[in-house]
Amino acid sequence: MARIKAKEHVSPERSAQMALVKGKNTKPELRVRRALHAAGFRYRLHDKSLPGHPDIVFRSRKTVIFVHGCFWHRHSDPNCKLARLPKSRLEFWEPKLDANAARDRRNKALLEEAGWKVITIWECQTTPSTIQSTIANTKKQLEYITSNNDASKTPSV
Repeated sequence: MARIKAKEHVSPERSAQMALVKGKNTKPELRVRRALHAAGFRYRLHDKSLPGHPDIVFRSRKTVIFVHGCFWHRHSDPNCKLARLPKSRLEFWEPKLDANAARDRRNKALLEEAGWKVITIWECQTTPSTIQSTIANTKKQLEYITSNNDASKTPSV
């Protein structure tokens, strides 16, 4: 797959707008972190020694959480309205977003090969109306991981 030349033919206005897109400490990530902390969990953030620099790291449980934006990481749920592709410039967006999803799969595989359990929480699961059920499911996963210590049987969120 060819790399996208992001700097090619980009206006200063577009460049400034894209610079505002955050890679960490996003609203969905902060919602998840606050809810996990309120539930009594303690964790590390953005561990650069791990593939993909996971958003939340539970070293003692050897578990990581990625909080993915539905659009940027190609959430495949057909009911997710946040993952819809733009109608214009598909020749730009499709390869870019496909590359993001491929990188996510590669990082997940590397983490699992190293014995880490990987939980993915999607942006659409962090709205005020869904965050509590998402955290309840995540809490069950973390407790299951701690008690069984078997990544192959980890239930999904």
